[in-house]
Amino acid sequence: MAARSWKSASIAEISPLVYEEDPGTAEWKPVRIHFGIRSFGTNAYVAHGAGDEVIGEHTETEESGTRHEELYYVAAGRATFTLDGEQVDAPAGTFLHVRDPAVRRSAVAREPGTTVLCFGGTPGEAFAVSPWERKYDPDA
Repeated sequence: MAARSWKSASIAEISPLVYEEDPGTAEWKPVRIHFGIRSFGTNAYVAHGAGDEVIGEHTETEESGTRHEELYYVAAGRATFTLDGEQVDAPAGTFLHVRDPAVRRSAVAREPGTTVLCFGGTPGEAFAVSPWERKYDPDA
């Protein structure tokens, strides 16, 4: 019997990993690791309560070890993104593209259950796993 060339899972079926011991931080769902994706980065973050940090403040510059552009999608709830000090309200269904890796970004959940999916990679280059994520993925 041949192995399937596809796999499916709901967000609830993807086991969370803990990367920060902070009660105000959303649950990290390692989508890329779960599926064994090697061509682009993707994760999901699920906030337990309003006010939870759903995307930690960061840039994607050399200091982080990457030059990723990122696409965020608010799948459920509502988030407020802060991009270089400018706030963007993002209800469910909102896409937010951050092309410049140097943009300082973060997001806070405005509703319990806010779920944000993120996708990233460096334009024109083969995908490289973010250094912070490597310790969680033995195959990286």
